[in-house]
Amino acid sequence: MDVELRHLKTIRAIADAGSLTKAATALGLAQPALSAQLKRIERALGGELFERGRHGVRATALGEFVLARARVVLPAVSGLREEARRYAQAWQGGAGFRLGGTHGPLLGALVDRLAAAHPGARVTTHTSWSERDIAARTAAGALDFALVGSCGASPPPESEPLVWREVARDPVFVMLPTGHPLADHQEIDLGRLAGEAWTDVPGDGCFADCFSAACVRAGFTPTRVYETDVASCVHLVQVGRAVGLCRATFPPTPGLVTRPLAGTPLYWRHLLGWHPAAPAHDTAAAVFAQARAAHAEAAARSESYTAWLAAPSPHLP
Repeated sequence: MDVELRHLKTIRAIADAGSLTKAATALGLAQPALSAQLKRIERALGGELFERGRHGVRATALGEFVLARARVVLPAVSGLREEARRYAQAWQGGAGFRLGGTHGPLLGALVDRLAAAHPGARVTTHTSWSERDIAARTAAGALDFALVGSCGASPPPESEPLVWREVARDPVFVMLPTGHPLADHQEIDLGRLAGEAWTDVPGDGCFADCFSAACVRAGFTPTRVYETDVASCVHLVQVGRAVGLCRATFPPTPGLVTRPLAGTPLYWRHLLGWHPAAPAHDTAAAVFAQARAAHAEAAARSESYTAWLAAPSPHLP
């Protein structure tokens, strides 16, 4: 007789109940039928699994060995079954694109391109400030693709079990109000902004630490940093309350300009991630190509980024 999952469940039930009578009740079996089944299982495994006594049963050494394996195997199989069901349900009725991303122009551009290229497919989005949240949802099967950013060479969140590919890397620019004394400069040394308050969007990566380190290298420590949503960052810059940090693909916006920082002290990597065992893996190459095209379109809309790219020696690591 081959040992099956149901046999491991029987062994676990007997151990948890502490007696054959109680285990039979829990399993919905007659006690003699359970005793006969246990004997067959013991013959298949080569020895007694439980010592029978007046006060119930107790696992033998072989029984403890089998129970230890069963308590690993059974939850693993249950998790596999649930994950497979979740993936199957997500993809019933035809392919779709469930995208997760941080707030930025690239996610919207990718949605637009996918909807145009696949008019019959359902495209949905989930946005969050947390790259880890988006990656975890993708790893769990709640999302098909994660479109997130990573500061510099830092690793992506949830590097296992997801597959990550770099869509593009951009220098980090600074946002200034149009009336700022440095607004007409082609690039700005970070040290010349030492006296400014700053604004940026929040996140759970290392960008804040990288920015602080870049400022220290430039000879100062930021006196104030407002972490808030994109619209509030834009407002604070427009009214002159702060200067902002942004990706080079930040779209043209009235009342402010974006300028590169001299020497590119900070850069940002756009990453696309997916689970290699999920149905989304079959469309990953096409989605990656669309993400690359979306980034190229966003870069072309930024005059300051276009000028930076056209410079004799734009520098990115």
